[in-house]
Amino acid sequence: MPEPAIARETSPTQALFRIHIRGSLQEVWDEITRTDDVIPCFFNMRMHAERLQKGARLQMRTKSEKYVGVVGEVLEWDPPRRFAHTFRFTQMDDPPCKVSYELVEKDDGVEFTLRISELTPGTKSAKQMVQGAVMILNTLKAVIETGRPSLGTRALFVLFALLEPLTPRRCRTENWSSN
Repeated sequence: MPEPAIARETSPTQALFRIHIRGSLQEVWDEITRTDDVIPCFFNMRMHAERLQKGARLQMRTKSEKYVGVVGEVLEWDPPRRFAHTFRFTQMDDPPCKVSYELVEKDDGVEFTLRISELTPGTKSAKQMVQGAVMILNTLKAVIETGRPSLGTRALFVLFALLEPLTPRRCRTENWSSN
C-alpha cells in the first residue's frame, strides 16, 4: 500500500509537512492532545502536563513513564485549531525548536499541518525532527482513518519497548521532574 501524500517544504531552519486526514477536526485534535494514554503518532509516547494551556510545561514520556524523551513549554493553545510548543530531546544537548500543529476543517476531513521552526542547522535534533515528521503524519492519518497504526509502526513500537532499558540515565523521569 503506498504512503499517503505529504506536502513538504524544508529549509535548514524550518520544515512544514501537510497531509489530508479523513476524520473530524475534533477527532484529530483529541488524538494529538491526549494525556490519558499513549499517542501513537508521537512514537507511542504519553504527553504529560498538569494542564494544557499557554505557559504550561509538557513532557513526552515512554509508555512505562520511566523515561522522558522530550520536554517543552506550550506557546499557543487554541483548541481545536492550533497547538504550539517548544521541543527539546532530553537525550541531546541541542537547543530547543518550536513545533506547531495546525488543523483546518475541510468538506471531506481535516488538513493537518506540522510546522517545525527555529531548528539549529546541522544538529542531530534537526535531522531527527525532519525525519520523524513523516512518521508522525502517516501514523496520525492511519489512527484516525483505520483506528490503529500500520503493522510496521506497531512492530516499531514493540522494538521501542524492548530497547527502553537501554535509554540513557539522563532521560529518567526523576531527572526531569522539575520540567
